[in-house]
Amino acid sequence: MPAGDPPLTLRDLAEMPVNRLRGVGEKKEKSLAAAEIRTVLDLVQHYPRRHLDRTREAKIADLRKGDEATVFGEVRSSGTRQLRGRRTLTEVVIGDGGHQLTLTFFNQRWREKQLQPGMTLMVHGKCDFFRGNRQMTGPVVDLVGNQTGRIIPVYPQSEKSGLLTRDLQTFIEEALARSSVRGFADPLPDAVLDRFDFVTRNAAIKGIHNPETMAEKDEARRRLVFDELLRVQLELVRRKRRIERETAGLSHSLAGELVDRFHERLPFPLTGAQQRAIGEIGADLALERPMHRLLQGDVGSGKTVVAVTALLAAVQGGHQGALMAPTEVLAEQHHLGVTSMLGDLMVPDPSTLMGDRPLRVELLTNRVGAGDRRKILADLVTGKVDIVIGTHALIQDKVEYASLGVVVIDEQHRFGVEQRAALRDKGDVRAAPDVLVMTATPIPRTAAMTVYGDLDVSVLDELPPGRTPIDTTWARTEDETAGVWSAVRDEVAGGRQAYVVCPLIGESDALDVRSATETHEELSGGELHDLRLALLHGQMPSAEKADVMERFRSGDIDVLIATTVIEVGVDVPNATVMVVLDADRFGIAQLHQLRGRVGRGQAESRCFLVGDPSTGDGEARIEALEASTDGFALAEVDLDLRGEGTIMGERQKGRNDLRLASLVTDREWVGVAREVAMEIIDADPELEAHPELADEIALLLGDDEAEFLMKS
Repeated sequence: MPAGDPPLTLRDLAEMPVNRLRGVGEKKEKSLAAAEIRTVLDLVQHYPRRHLDRTREAKIADLRKGDEATVFGEVRSSGTRQLRGRRTLTEVVIGDGGHQLTLTFFNQRWREKQLQPGMTLMVHGKCDFFRGNRQMTGPVVDLVGNQTGRIIPVYPQSEKSGLLTRDLQTFIEEALARSSVRGFADPLPDAVLDRFDFVTRNAAIKGIHNPETMAEKDEARRRLVFDELLRVQLELVRRKRRIERETAGLSHSLAGELVDRFHERLPFPLTGAQQRAIGEIGADLALERPMHRLLQGDVGSGKTVVAVTALLAAVQGGHQGALMAPTEVLAEQHHLGVTSMLGDLMVPDPSTLMGDRPLRVELLTNRVGAGDRRKILADLVTGKVDIVIGTHALIQDKVEYASLGVVVIDEQHRFGVEQRAALRDKGDVRAAPDVLVMTATPIPRTAAMTVYGDLDVSVLDELPPGRTPIDTTWARTEDETAGVWSAVRDEVAGGRQAYVVCPLIGESDALDVRSATETHEELSGGELHDLRLALLHGQMPSAEKADVMERFRSGDIDVLIATTVIEVGVDVPNATVMVVLDADRFGIAQLHQLRGRVGRGQAESRCFLVGDPSTGDGEARIEALEASTDGFALAEVDLDLRGEGTIMGERQKGRNDLRLASLVTDREWVGVAREVAMEIIDADPELEAHPELADEIALLLGDDEAEFLMKS
């Protein structure tokens, strides 16, 4: 390549097939394709899964029983013998100097052929002793060649590709050597490089594949992680700003008599977090562009007060508000809660004789009778209904509004971007309504910035006065479980109510879990035989579910035995005990949601987590719940335990631009990347002054990918 040519961009690398490299013939090309490596870019971005520091490797002689270690050795012998049945045992003996280690592989006869005497191997596994000799069973094996005293990259391998670390090393070294004449173009502005003291992209790509020291590898990773996160954030912020520019909105003000009257009648003063969230929402509402904001608040943090404030800002300005919930039960509960919170609130109206008129709030679900429904629909069109509460029925074709100003959507994970768009289309032809999305599932900030990229985030992180802390206890033995039922009986004797939650509905031999129906029978004839019990699960008809909930709410039922249908939004202040059976089978977020069903009144509340986990993760989840009632702290624990896969959801193909970055280990860089992306986009909305960055986004985050990000 002539030296006068410009540096290589990622697109240049993407346009070079791997067969341009020396040593990549037809067979190797197929093997690389099986590992999804077709271009030089794929190869250069096939990052090592770890680096072995050969300057600090273990010697075979130093291995003790139970040690997990990486050792290097030369193959001395390999052989396979037949075991009973059709099983085989392949034994490979390796040595370093005068000491030997036996590697055993069950049903992997091909290892005998792969690991020939004289080869140098790296093996990683757990040391055991058999008849006085050291051995490792089923270790990770890498053919690395004789690379002494240096840091060796170990690459992800797949059995079907048959590629070894040393093959990948050879090809990558060849690609880097041939690229060194032109070097790699660096799209990051100099100011960003300087601010974070990043190495250049040249140094980063060399340093991740071929570092001289572990520190050099760490600096390379830091830079490449930032590049990945910045690309994702630039695309999210660019699309967000584009929607803001291209969609007209309505301007609302929180400064008005209706909002003031509402706040004055609240039984408690607003918390600092509520005031902050209302301030952020107010600033968005004042702008003549549609708000897209996520309101994250722990169970019981007072999200409804904040949401109602936003809805009243619309009404105050002569528009309407809509509150959309994922189920009819929840819509009905919101209606009960909001109407009792608003009471007989009057709307200032100079056109009336008294200067005021009653605020009108209506419920619209499929359970509303035909006559009432017709009237509500007619009054929505003429503007006589101020606030309507319902399910997705609110965005059906038949529903029309006089002027929809603010929409609140509860529990975001049940509503995609399409529903949000449909609601926006219900607004004034000239202007889209402001949208506030509420979720009671705390999401770590880093994940919220990535998953809800098209939404600004407000957080309620303190509980209002009057909410009682919930005491959480783990019961793992039979005696402790007997104590749980005794506590339930005591609470009921004191005039309180309890929930018992089970993981499954019907019987299942495969899973050792108590089903709700079985539990109902057992408790009715056993520990709680003289109490009024009822059963609630998702397979019951809607009317029956509603009837059970109503009886529980009114106090006709002492103990409600249910599946997770009660996870979201059920509000019975008199319920003070939550018992979760087989608690280790639930995730942290779900357990936290369930616990939040109690502690809603003045009385002290308790949550019992019953279970004897068989896994370390199960224990860690229950211990976390026992130790903390802070949903945001728990969300961080959950992220650490489960990794970001649970947050990115089905966005598996989206991994193509998060090859190195992790929402778990790189959480501080997500926030930094978001900040930098906003600075760049606010100064250069369509990245015209940053063509290389724009091209990398187009290359690595195609339209489908970006759409998925926006829809998550």
